[in-house]
Amino acid sequence: MQAGFIGLGTMGASMAANLQKGLKARGDTLVVHDIRRDAASRHLRDGAIWADTPQAVAEQSEVIFTSLPGPPEFESVTAGLLAGIRKGTAYFDLTTNSPTVVRRAHEAFAAKGAHLLDAPVSGGPRGAASGKLAIWCGGDEDTFDKWKPVLDMIGDAAQYIGPIGAGSVAKLVHNCFGYIATAAAAEVFSMGVKAGIEPLAIWEAVRKGAIGRRGAFDSLTDQFLPNKYEPPAFALRLAHKDVSLATALGREVKVPMRLANLALADLEEGLNRGWGDRDSRSMMLCQLERAGIKIEVDPQRLTEALENKAKNG
Repeated sequence: MQAGFIGLGTMGASMAANLQKGLKARGDTLVVHDIRRDAASRHLRDGAIWADTPQAVAEQSEVIFTSLPGPPEFESVTAGLLAGIRKGTAYFDLTTNSPTVVRRAHEAFAAKGAHLLDAPVSGGPRGAASGKLAIWCGGDEDTFDKWKPVLDMIGDAAQYIGPIGAGSVAKLVHNCFGYIATAAAAEVFSMGVKAGIEPLAIWEAVRKGAIGRRGAFDSLTDQFLPNKYEPPAFALRLAHKDVSLATALGREVKVPMRLANLALADLEEGLNRGWGDRDSRSMMLCQLERAGIKIEVDPQRLTEALENKAKNG
């Protein structure tokens, strides 16, 4: 069996190397392509086959992986792949991509009898090198199941998420949450430092508090996902008081608190709706209403997810 890999940049080079190692152990071969041939030097030394074009990769491969900068490069590469793709070929795009672009490409590959799955990864360059990567796959589940042993050569946490585009949506949720949290950290640290606290002292103090001891996403299983805000773990009226004090301190030390004031506005709305004695996370319902959706995960599914997390870490 021959597998193709296109895009040997910072992430792709390491993922391709791990894939090649796994394939060699089975007696299989890797076919590689990049806009710079020298990016493939290590892979070629280890026995990979060079392909001059994406079309040539498709013509030689039963399964294909791409790791590209974004949608423009993806569309350019897929044009070549479509020219050479064979019926039954599986194609996993590891790029952080646009769900709309991926879904459109999926239709084109399906017309050729091939299976495109969006499979963005998370773990950074270290994870790409060590193989400790999450891979979130959207597309045909049977195709995912068939090729999961090969995906496992690239990352240790390949997971089927849902239909085509679902992997890309999950990746964008992950990355956007991370950068919103980054902006929030900058905001509250600037307030704390300007109010006279040494930065490392702030970090050490917060790390030992509720937020630091438990991941932000872990806490969503308590109220938000099950849609259960009573009895409160921490009342909304108390959260409103705390954030009011924080924004007041920001004004006192002349630190802009844009994100904190957005949070305060939703807490204020919650108070006006009579939610003062509900859990503070009921403020999240304001955003769900603006989006026109309801979130309420079945308790049994949530229990199974938590048990699975405890088992797998």
